[in-house]
Amino acid sequence: MSERVLFIDYARCIGCQACVQACEECDTHKGQAMIHLETIRRRDSVQTAPQVCMHCEDPICARVCPADAIKQTPDGVVQSALAPRCIGCSNCVLACPFGVPKYFAEIDQMMKCDLCYDRTSIGKKPMCATVCPSQALSYMTNDEFERTRRGVALNQWVFGEGEEVRTKVSVVVPRGRDRVHVDLIELGGRPKVAEPDDVAALLSEDD
Repeated sequence: MSERVLFIDYARCIGCQACVQACEECDTHKGQAMIHLETIRRRDSVQTAPQVCMHCEDPICARVCPADAIKQTPDGVVQSALAPRCIGCSNCVLACPFGVPKYFAEIDQMMKCDLCYDRTSIGKKPMCATVCPSQALSYMTNDEFERTRRGVALNQWVFGEGEEVRTKVSVVVPRGRDRVHVDLIELGGRPKVAEPDDVAALLSEDD
C-alpha cells in the first residue's frame, strides 16, 4: 500500500451521493454501498457528511468478535468479516463507535468498508475518493495535504469520559484542535454516541 491515506473533510460534502453510487458498483461489495451520508443537525440544515470505516488502529469490532472473523491487514486496513467464520452475532455492529459495520442477513455476514483494498493495495484511490467532485473524500499523502488544504487532519478521537481511539482515516478540522471529542448520550440506560452536533462542531472555525 502507498503512503497515501484517506481524508474526510465534512465541510466540503455537497451531498451528491456520488461516493455511495460508486461504492455500490464495486463487485466485492455485492451491490451494497459501504459508505453512507449522515445529515448534520437535520432540523436546521441540509449539510451532509460521508461516513466510512475509520480503520481503528486497535479495532474494537475485531476485539469483540467471538469467532475471530475480522482481520486487519499488516498496513492497518480492517476487513469485513470472513464469510466462513462470521456467525452473525452483530457484536461488531454494536461495538463500533462510528456505526459502520452492517450485518446482511441474506448472506449471513458482516460487511463494511475495506478501503477498496483491491485498489489501494496497488496504489489506486478508493472508489469514493475517485468520484468525489468536491474532494470531501480525498486520498493523498500527508505532505500533499499540508500543501493543498486548510485546516488540520486528525485521527485521534475521544469518546465520552476518555475512551481514546486512533484511526487510519483522518478528518479535516479547523486548526487549533488536537483531537476530536464525541459526547455520549444515554439511550435506554445505555451510553450511545451523540449525534450529530459532535460532527457539526467540526465545521465551524468558531468552535
